[in-house]
Amino acid sequence: MRNKSFLKHTVPAAATALLAAVVAAPAPAQAASSGRSGEESTPVYSYDRAVRETVYVETGKDSDGDGRTDRVAVDIIRPREAAEQGRKVPVIMNASPYFQSIGRGPESQVKTYDEQGRPLQFPLYYDNYFVPRGYAVALVDQPGTNRSDGCSDAGGPSDIAAAKSVVDWFNGRANGYTSRTGDGGADADWTTGSVGLIGKSYDASIANGLAATGVEGLKTVVPIAGPSSWYDYYFYKGASTNSTEGIAGHARYVETDEVKARCKAMDKALVEGSPRDGNWTGLWQDRDYVRGADKVRASVFAVHGLQDLNVRTQHLNRWWDALAENGVERKIWLSTAAHTDPFEFRRQEWVTTLHRWFDHYLMGYDNGVEREPMADVERAPGRWTTDRVWPPSGTGRATVRPAAGPVAGVGTLGAEPAKAGTTAEFTDDPALGELDWAADADRPTPAKASFATRPLGRDLRLSGHGSVTLKVTPTTNSATLSAVLVDLGPDTIRDYKNGGGVSILPEKECFGSGTTGDTGCFKKAVPATKNVEQTVFSRGWADLGHYAGFPRREITPGKQYDITLDLGTADHVVPAGHRLALIVAGTDKPYIDAPASTPKLTVDLAGSAAELPVVGGYRAFARATGDDRT
Repeated sequence: MRNKSFLKHTVPAAATALLAAVVAAPAPAQAASSGRSGEESTPVYSYDRAVRETVYVETGKDSDGDGRTDRVAVDIIRPREAAEQGRKVPVIMNASPYFQSIGRGPESQVKTYDEQGRPLQFPLYYDNYFVPRGYAVALVDQPGTNRSDGCSDAGGPSDIAAAKSVVDWFNGRANGYTSRTGDGGADADWTTGSVGLIGKSYDASIANGLAATGVEGLKTVVPIAGPSSWYDYYFYKGASTNSTEGIAGHARYVETDEVKARCKAMDKALVEGSPRDGNWTGLWQDRDYVRGADKVRASVFAVHGLQDLNVRTQHLNRWWDALAENGVERKIWLSTAAHTDPFEFRRQEWVTTLHRWFDHYLMGYDNGVEREPMADVERAPGRWTTDRVWPPSGTGRATVRPAAGPVAGVGTLGAEPAKAGTTAEFTDDPALGELDWAADADRPTPAKASFATRPLGRDLRLSGHGSVTLKVTPTTNSATLSAVLVDLGPDTIRDYKNGGGVSILPEKECFGSGTTGDTGCFKKAVPATKNVEQTVFSRGWADLGHYAGFPRREITPGKQYDITLDLGTADHVVPAGHRLALIVAGTDKPYIDAPASTPKLTVDLAGSAAELPVVGGYRAFARATGDDRT
């Protein structure tokens, strides 16, 4: 969730002067008196005259143990004319620990302030675009960051309580102040109390966690590539995700030296609560938002990159299913990019859709956005399709089985189970990863075992999340396992390892209004593409010591174990003429850590299988592979 590969930009003086002159022009009086027009909110309020203020809200927590309730800083920008006319406005909120560290967006925008400490630049475009349309925008510094009290607890109770307290303040249920330590009170009598929370990555985890509290006043959340369970950010069935610093290191990353010095107790609690053996603890339970899905009242507009190998798509597995089970109004965009904001991979359509979404859920417009197709899915760079519901109607589990082929280590994938006693072997090689395995899918190599269908006779779509169950025997007392699904065939894809699949151009375009201190202009973005011969599109990992779940158990060399690897959410069409492959191996560099030993693993093929989410179910798989015996 931390990405430093952002670009900076400056705006030429002539451009900013012209921009300032344009935005300084007053809005038409008749339009400004209404604030709404037709089927959508319109830009009738002036951005340059907007009220800019900071309020400090009590969180109800004392995370740094200083004997005083933490206060978090909330930088707010809202239309002045609405306040002058006594019109109340809804709030678009972004709660983040990054506003003064790595910044937000591909240009690493940070908050800036004038000589009096009033907020000047609000990172991203939400303020520029939405304030003239009658919204307030509130950017919350999470505890232990920027101008807020307390300690960072990385998605834990303090983080969620801070965001909740701000929503409570907007609705008259929490105390706000005009300074960090003073007694001067601040009321939110200018807002309707309707709040939409948006954010990417860490910020999106706050959106998920806050939604799971069921707080009154939160009408919608828009989590972009956000964790739904922080355990799944650091472990996958006990397999460590190559982050030796752990969750405590994540908290330290956003804290200043001064905060680190006074937050040693929190740091100790984070270290001790997150053992590197991958066991489940109370710390992880506190950061598992899925268990609160039955409390979600807000609508959810989820966005995720199908090639996100930072916040991996496993975070959608349980969360999306739980939202569906609890009847939550929801929408989803799935891109073929990596850890990337839709403002970069589908800018115009995103801003338009987000505008309509907030208009409906925060202003009450009956614009039909909630009745439109639930899912937008990117099929190829810049080419999108929609589905009325997601996963699509008719999607079902198809059981597919690996079997031996004519060459050892290169087998088949189909409906028939392997003959009893048939095995495949591989030896963990921590220097290799999924792209190495995929490139050698048709060659026997010692580090993996691959299994592929024959060339498909028709397109095969997999949509949702599946699993791979393996019956394996290790030669040592530790082992890590990986399973990946691969589309074997040429394609042009987003180069997700290069800027997340996006190229940032020097040219700029503006969204909404601006000032010299906050222009609302951003560098353009276009797809970064790559020609490939095979595409890995879903993955799963596990530590064999977690074959029976929690806690981790010792494994015995030479003993056979059954273990299931959960594959991350995918939506991929394997075209006719291509082949679908399942590859099983050990350490997947650089995504999971290697075990303490270097095991050889023997896979009992007759006892192994994959459950795949196929649109059309098993019959569709059978027809595509020519194995239709029904």
